[in-house]
Amino acid sequence: MAKSASTPAQTLPAADFEHSLDELEQLVARMEGGELSLDESLASFERGIGLYRQCQQSLEKAELRVRLLLDPDAPENAEPFEPER
Repeated sequence: MAKSASTPAQTLPAADFEHSLDELEQLVARMEGGELSLDESLASFERGIGLYRQCQQSLEKAELRVRLLLDPDAPENAEPFEPER
């Protein structure tokens, strides 16, 4: 049973990131639509900031995991990877 309990926890951060990003995209679309009241817009903006921060933390954790995989003895010395252009 210990295996099945740890498996969902391992996939949870990626699922949380995807869910947060999806919700953030939906919030942005609703706000861009211009149909929200001022109070709804402010609440959506506040929620969006929280979601953005969650996504940033998830990405930072993922980058750390990559660094640990690239150089487990000295992750701080691992070369950052550049995105393809």
